[in-house]
Amino acid sequence: MGGETVRLSSLSERLVAIGFERLAQGVPAVLSSSAFAGELAFGAPEGWQSVCEPSWEQLAARAGELLADGPLFLVPTWERRANPARRRATDPDSYYVEAMTSCRPPSPDAVMAVLLPAQAWTSDRPGLAEMRMKVAEHWDTLLVVYGFGTLTHLHASVESVVVFLRARAQTRPVLKVFRVPYRPDEAAVVKDFERLLAREGGRGEHGYVLREVPSPEQGLYFDRFDPHILRRREDLTGFGAVNALGDLFTFHRTAFSEAALRKGKQLTSPKDPGAVRIVRPRDIGRDGTIAPPSEETLWATIPADLQLAPGDLVIRRLHDPVTVSPHGFFTAEVTDEHLPAAASDNVVVLRPIKPLSRPQARLITMFLRTPLALSLAGPRPVTTVEALSALPVPQPDEALTKALDELTAAKQQFKRWEQEADSVIESVFLEKTAARARARVIDSGRALRLRVEAASLLDDLGHSVRTRFPYPIAYRWRETEARISSGDAQAAYAAILDTAEELLCYIAQLVLALTHARQITLGAVTAIRDKLAGGRSGPGFGDWANVLNEAATSRQLNNLPEAHPLNDIRTLLAHSDAEKARQALSERRNDQAHLRRVDPIDLPHAIDVAFADLTRLVERARFLADLPLLEVTDVRWDTFARSARVEYRELAGDHPVVPTRTMTPSNNDLETGSLYLRDTDGALHLLRPFLIGRDCPTCRTWSTFHADRVPQGAVVFKSLEHGHTWEDKSPGTRRLLSHVGLV
Repeated sequence: MGGETVRLSSLSERLVAIGFERLAQGVPAVLSSSAFAGELAFGAPEGWQSVCEPSWEQLAARAGELLADGPLFLVPTWERRANPARRRATDPDSYYVEAMTSCRPPSPDAVMAVLLPAQAWTSDRPGLAEMRMKVAEHWDTLLVVYGFGTLTHLHASVESVVVFLRARAQTRPVLKVFRVPYRPDEAAVVKDFERLLAREGGRGEHGYVLREVPSPEQGLYFDRFDPHILRRREDLTGFGAVNALGDLFTFHRTAFSEAALRKGKQLTSPKDPGAVRIVRPRDIGRDGTIAPPSEETLWATIPADLQLAPGDLVIRRLHDPVTVSPHGFFTAEVTDEHLPAAASDNVVVLRPIKPLSRPQARLITMFLRTPLALSLAGPRPVTTVEALSALPVPQPDEALTKALDELTAAKQQFKRWEQEADSVIESVFLEKTAARARARVIDSGRALRLRVEAASLLDDLGHSVRTRFPYPIAYRWRETEARISSGDAQAAYAAILDTAEELLCYIAQLVLALTHARQITLGAVTAIRDKLAGGRSGPGFGDWANVLNEAATSRQLNNLPEAHPLNDIRTLLAHSDAEKARQALSERRNDQAHLRRVDPIDLPHAIDVAFADLTRLVERARFLADLPLLEVTDVRWDTFARSARVEYRELAGDHPVVPTRTMTPSNNDLETGSLYLRDTDGALHLLRPFLIGRDCPTCRTWSTFHADRVPQGAVVFKSLEHGHTWEDKSPGTRRLLSHVGLV
């Protein structure tokens, strides 16, 4: 390859030129070693002054001379030193390390960019960390640009870095970090790069700005300080606990390469007694499976203590850069069906220190297969066992564990149904006559078809609301759909607005009950109390919206337990689309109340728009399906068993007549006749006196009531379902409302 030169790719050359234009306001001289990589020399971009220094020992001195005349692009040799066995572990193994530590800025405005292998700036190795610290004594780092395929004649998997340095100043500049994507859209990359150079903070598509420059001891690989990655790392606690992978597993590596097995005469036939399958990297799939044995599978005689065990995780060792493998670690869990087996030398084995639950193992395996896990595991192309050991992994909390178990059970059920369907289909031509085959397919397939129809209904919002939402909302929704289908435009429009108000009212009552239980008083309660005391018209659409908006932004509610219902409720109006829908419906409600009614000609369009807004609100309130409304009908406490037998009705769906069920909670403070909200952990939250369930004195139907007015000597309650009222003159009711702050 003598006489050939290695050059910057066209995109890299353009980015370097832009960097010098913005940071040094000039075209740089290019200083390179006589041999850049092997026998290749570095070819400077056209039009740039090029200087080749034959002696690497003189590279730093020559750089100082050129810097005195203007900016410099330094391309030191990447060659390693000879006789590595004679060096100490802390000695630098590359010539560029000494060149970098010897370079000095000749003036306060000196600017130099250096082209290096990426590990020079990403590795935590002592020699390279020391190099960066010595560089930092004399230079500020302005810009770091990573990229694969930066140079011609070098393999596309070789990652390089261009580091822009300026003479050290008293005021430290911000640091800008950029990574050229694999197979980039060059125009888009250049545009994003120019935007990054103009930034003083924040993140673009391919780069970010660090206002607090990390210590040069730390390897500055792109993902390590990426704000997106750091936020996602912090967000892992949302799953439950977070542990280092090394706290949960021990790591094992073997020497079972094909060559070693042949040399040790351990290879054998799968038919031989004691034959053990060798799991190689190619056997571990991206989807978390281990491929079944094939003709290429290796079998060997392996001692029992070096074989895989059920519950082990196997991971392909990574040698490829993230651009080649953007899917996370290829990870699979070993089960009994894979055994007996052993891992090859390019497979890392993780063995649980203590037995893990199925949801734990499942969540860890799923996480390891994500790009986020790869980003948190340190610089590529090779991820070390040490980096894997320090990798933070999420642990599921009780609610997530339950959800994962339910999803696994659902997956297994779907699989059984699929097998059942396959069996029916395959039996078509197994019967003796076509008539019997036809009857079998129709009869056996009927249950399967009904299951599919029932499952498909769950994707229909209306069906979900009518069957799974709390009774007051499900009832209102059913009436709205009925009014719309009947063709009575005025009644349909009014029903939409009524349903929107009662939806907000119901959820606001939940907020009031739940915040009172935690001894938190919202400011919106003052306006509600004033309207209740007015005695004429009670709280309305705007008051309920104020409660929800305050709950969404209240700092007092920021540290609730994960499964607390308020965490879901607070998201309702936090979404801009839901808030816009709420505002539009509120304006329509006000117009309707103040006789600014929609013209009959415009009503069909108004109904379509209003119902779309209502649908948007209800979509955002799907969490209600997981927060059932219960009426406790009987409580029997067993003192010796320290448990209660509770009979209750789950008021889900659009009809109040539902079966009575039983449960056995460990507490004895439940009230017969009161309404409760059950959260995803199974805890019950008392809703009295904010919501009261009883038969309506007007229509004799069981209904849900909330306080609407508090005139002298009485409390007037209003039904969420149909607006009927009943008056309670007992002194205890008024005192109770006073106790919770509504009077």
